[in-house]
Amino acid sequence: MSPKTIRLFRIAMALAIFTIIYNLLEGLVSVYFGVSDDSLTLAGFGADSFIEMISGAGIAGMIVRIRRNSETDRSIFEKRALQITGTAFYLLVAGLVMTAVYNLVNGHKPETTVWGVVISCISILVMLVMLFMKLRVGKKLDSPAIIADAHCTRVCIYMSVVLLVTSAVFELTGIGWIDILGTFALAWFSFTEGRECFENAKSGSTCTCHQH
Repeated sequence: MSPKTIRLFRIAMALAIFTIIYNLLEGLVSVYFGVSDDSLTLAGFGADSFIEMISGAGIAGMIVRIRRNSETDRSIFEKRALQITGTAFYLLVAGLVMTAVYNLVNGHKPETTVWGVVISCISILVMLVMLFMKLRVGKKLDSPAIIADAHCTRVCIYMSVVLLVTSAVFELTGIGWIDILGTFALAWFSFTEGRECFENAKSGSTCTCHQH
């Protein structure tokens, strides 16, 4: 393996580790302000970030595997990470839907969604940079697995956009069901990600989340 290839694999691993750390921080901040401000969409977004950490661990394992031998099958660790991630997404969907229905019936609405706007803008910027860097590394390594992971980052961007739009609209209008609508949108994305995780665990696909 050439020094250039080794360096590219190190960059790929650094991106995977950064993704795990970033999602941890994003999850902590989002859940804190989501609970403090009674914003279910923001809290749900934070919970999703914690689940993405598990997915990130699977990606790190995948990078180690393909660095050793790109032709090997998905490891047990990667399959378990997919199964755990899928289960966590389904549990999140159930929690989001039940809480959203409860809030809808009781006419509950957030105190403010300013932090949702701030966090989503930061997330969109970070994920766009990560998407570009992962694609660049994947193409240079000619690795379909790393390129597929880069495309998976788009789902995180879509969810960030949902948070941004719903938070901004609520802050401008004060309409309570906007936050609930955003929660249902996050639940849908979480459901598709969970389904893809289980399908990929069975098929051996290179991507650990819903690919567009």
